[in-house]
This record gives sequence, structure tokens and C-alpha cells, in this order.
Amino acid sequence: MARARLNSGNASEKELPKAKLNKQTLKSVSKLLGYIKPYRGKFIAGLFFLFLSSLVALVFPAILGALIDAAQGNYKYKFLPHDLNSIAIGGFVLLFAQACVSFFRVVWFVQVAERSLADIRRDTYFKLVTLPMNFFANRRVGELNSRISADLSQIQDTLTTTFAEIIRQLVLLTGGVVLLVVVSIKLTLAVLAILPFLVAFAVVFGKFIRNLSRQAQDKLAESNTIVEETLQGIANVKAFVNEAFEAARYDKNLRDVVGIAVKGAKFRGIFASFIVFCMFGTFVGVIWYGSVLVRNGEMHTGDLTTFIMYSIFVGAAMGSFPDLYANVQKAVGASERVLEILAEEGEPISIHESDNAIKQPIQGNLTFQNINFHYPSRPEIEVLKDVSLEANAGQKVAIVGPSGSGKSTMASLILQFYHPQNGTMLFDGKPAGEYALTDIRNQVAIVPQDVLLFGGTIRENIAYGKRNATEAEVIQAAKRANAHLFVEDFPEGYDTIVGERGVKLSGGQRQRIAIARALLKNPSILILDEATSALDSESERLVQEALEELMKGRTSIIIAHRLSTIREADKIVVLEKGHIIETGTHEELIAREEGLYKYLSQLQFDTSA
Repeated sequence: MARARLNSGNASEKELPKAKLNKQTLKSVSKLLGYIKPYRGKFIAGLFFLFLSSLVALVFPAILGALIDAAQGNYKYKFLPHDLNSIAIGGFVLLFAQACVSFFRVVWFVQVAERSLADIRRDTYFKLVTLPMNFFANRRVGELNSRISADLSQIQDTLTTTFAEIIRQLVLLTGGVVLLVVVSIKLTLAVLAILPFLVAFAVVFGKFIRNLSRQAQDKLAESNTIVEETLQGIANVKAFVNEAFEAARYDKNLRDVVGIAVKGAKFRGIFASFIVFCMFGTFVGVIWYGSVLVRNGEMHTGDLTTFIMYSIFVGAAMGSFPDLYANVQKAVGASERVLEILAEEGEPISIHESDNAIKQPIQGNLTFQNINFHYPSRPEIEVLKDVSLEANAGQKVAIVGPSGSGKSTMASLILQFYHPQNGTMLFDGKPAGEYALTDIRNQVAIVPQDVLLFGGTIRENIAYGKRNATEAEVIQAAKRANAHLFVEDFPEGYDTIVGERGVKLSGGQRQRIAIARALLKNPSILILDEATSALDSESERLVQEALEELMKGRTSIIIAHRLSTIREADKIVVLEKGHIIETGTHEELIAREEGLYKYLSQLQFDTSA
């Protein structure tokens, strides 16, 4: 389990999956582009300004060349003034205009991208929290968190940076090549004969180096896993005297990382040397050939300067496309993973249902009618088999049986986490399907064995049962749950931070906070899922008193291993292998000559004696 958890955590460190760009993938990604529609005015304006600033950038090499030619008395471009100072002033004015255009382009693109990404994040998160429980049974939390964080961050980077950069580089590449031809066809043919070879070599060799880098990252992630596993299980490491073994395992992994890193460094050195030699060699060659043309009177010095600048533009644009294309592939892959979540069928809960108002009240009558159920992920194992059970409003019904008999599954069906394959769940005589899902869950509360508290304050955790509760209501619920006294003992009182999952509180304190939360919710049906099984005697006494207060006047479904806690139940249901095999009060079941309840009761009481 630890290794699976850690590996899922390291998943975000690895490179995001890429997707092949084809008609189908682009069509699916276009669904996400629909989120840009509310902001399409700024998006179109940003695109126009991006195109405009890219075109303006292509003018600067011509201005530099014109300045050099003007210094020698040559005025080639008719659209420029025939005066050195005027050309320079015009260049500064154009530069200022481009700066203004670029500012608005960047701001508008970021506004559109951030707002549309916020909408995607909101919808993806809401879809996640409204997906059925079976979805989470088949996926790791680390993987889902990666989709919300890493995947959407990749899409964000693409919308804010990559997309704009692709358009910019396309304009610079296309315009640069055209202007190279205009300046000098001879030099253009010479450059284009060499440049594609250099770019192709850079792409192939760069991909090889990236693979080595990815291997080093994976190995480093493995070494981090070793550290985390060792520190989390430090008690076991010390108990088995395996400190030296763990250190040797970590050292071996680090040596592998070093080996791959050194190998990658050698190839990067070769690659860098080759690129430096070829790129500078190309420029030297261009300048040499251009100088020959200048000497022969076939071109001006300013034209040669202009040509060199456009060559840099074209080379930089061609060199940037592999990385830009890889980023687009990652964004498409990330988009597909996010769209998978958005395409899942969620529970019928609206994002606007935030007030938890109850439309159909439930009195508390609960009926299981010939229910058969298996978990969707395990269809071969039938957990409940023809289960029929009736609990009247205000009754205490206890469900007992061996582990794996289906007790907690019945609780999940009451909460509508799952739905039976056969049979009907009835609330007040009506099928569950006739109620809104939010109405059922707003009127059912559960106090589980392993209470999960959120990492905020005690007040926030209690008020989670009723988010608009007043301070007085929170305190009253805490008093009824036997929690007020220990809360008051903390220096910060109700503002005490409970820590992740409530780690700063004891088991009994967490249980009483959960009971206070349920009291504040004031449900019609209460589920107690082995709520006292993991507590010491004193904590159990306090929690049991709080539970008695909680069960007053409401239907209570008590799932218990300790049979001593359910003697006062109005009805006891005994489950075995998904079947109800016995029903009755404690006295009725004990009075039988034989039976599973009597056997379990004698086993527990004999052991306690």
C-alpha cells in the first residue's frame, strides 16, 4: 500500500503523457476550447495584436539595414524616410508601438487563459466530487489530483504561452523566409541548403538527450520513494536492524542516477559543441558569402545586416518548433485525461445546490425490499442476497455479523453511495428514486469508526453538518456530544486547528466531534458504523453517552462488533454471507437454543469474563 501511494505521488514528477495529433484528438480537445467563448472578444483582440506585433518584429531588421545603408548614402526602401535621424526616430516609434501592442496582447491572453482555466478547474473539480463512489474505488487519489493540478497546468501553459508562441514563430518563419528571398535569393538558397539539416539533427539528437534526462528523473523519483518509504516505516527498519541495507539500497539507486546523468552530460556536450560549430560556421559562411557579394557590388552592407537578422529569426523559429510541438502534444494528452473526467456520468447534483434546503422531508421509516447487490467492480461477488429489512421511524435497529457479511454495504446503500441491482430501497414507503439525492443525504447522517476530520478548526468541522450554523448552535451541539469541555481546555478553544485528518485529536475526541457534527445536521436517519469499537473504556463511556443523546427521536441503524452496546436495540438483525439469518431483540435471540447471535454473544462475554 505504501509503495502504491508513493508511486502515485511521484506520478506528477514524471513527464505528462503525450498524444498524437490527429483529427480525432483535435476534435476532442476542441470541446475545451468552448470555455474560451465567454471571453472570445479579448481572445480575438489578443490574436490580432499578436499577429500585428509579429509583423512589426519583421520590420526591425529592415530598419537596421536601412540605418547602415543610410550612413553610406544608400536609400533602398521607399517606405522609409531618406534621412538617417528620421529612420532612427521611426524605429524608436515603431518599437514603442510594438511594446504597447505586446503589453495588451500578453495581458489579454493571460486574462482569457486564466479565466477559462478557472472555469475548467471548477467544472472538473465539481464533476470529481459528484462522481459515484465506484469511480473512486477504481482510481488512486494521486492520479486524480494530478489531473486537477499537473494536467490543467499544462493546458494553462499551452493557452497562455505555447499557443501564442506557435503563431508568433509561424509568422516570423514565413515572413522571414519571404524577406530573405526579397533581400538576396542567392544567400537564401545557401542558408536553406544548410539549415534544415541542422534542425533535423537537433530534433533527433535532442529527443535522445530528453530520453536520457527522463531516465535520470525516473531513477531520482525511485530514490525519493526509498527515502519516503524508509522514513515512514522507520520503526520497522530499526526493529529489523536494516539501516545498512536501506542505506545500501539508496546508494545503489543514486549511483544509477549519477551514471545516467554523466552519460547524458557527455551527449549534451557533444550536441552543444556540434550546434555551436555548425551555427557559428553557418553565420561565418553567410557573412563570408555576403561579403563577397558586397565586394562585387551585388548587394549593400545594410542588406547583408538585414539578411543576417532574418536568418537568425528563421533559425530560431525552426529550432523552437520541436519543443512547441512537444508541448502541444502534452497539452492534448492532458486535455484528453481531463475530458475523460468531464465525460463521466456524475450524480444528479447541481453546482447551484449550495443551501442544502430539503424539499421532501423524511420521517425516518426505512425499508430494504428483497435487495441483491454486488459492487460494480466485483460483479462475481454478491455482497447482499435477497435482503429485506424494515426500520420504523424512531427505532434502534442493530446490524451484527462477521466481517465481510455486508453490514457496511447496507450503510452505503442507505446513503445512496451505491444502488442495488435488484430490489428496492424505500424511505417512508416511497422508492429512493422518487427523492432527490440531496434530500436523502441531507436527512441521513453517519458516524463512522474511522472519523475523518478536515484540517481546519474544530468549529469548522462541527459546522460542516450545517454550514450556516450560528456560534450558539455549534456550542450546543458540542455540549450534547460531550465535546465542549475538552474543546474549552484547548488554548484556542473552538479555533483549535485539528491537523490533517484530525491527527491532533485523540480517537475519542474525534468521535465526539463527529457526533456533534451529526447532531447539528439533525438527521431523520442515523447510521453508527462501529462508532466505539476502537476506543478505550473511558472514551467509550463518553462517546456512548453522546450517542444516546444523538439517537433520541430518530431512526438509528447501529452496526456493531461489540454486542454489549446493542442490548437495548428495538431490533437486532444478524447477517452472514449477505443473508439475514436472524431477527429479533437481544432477549429473543439469546433465548434460542442455537444461533449465530447467541454464539457470538457467548464468545464475547466469555472472553470478557
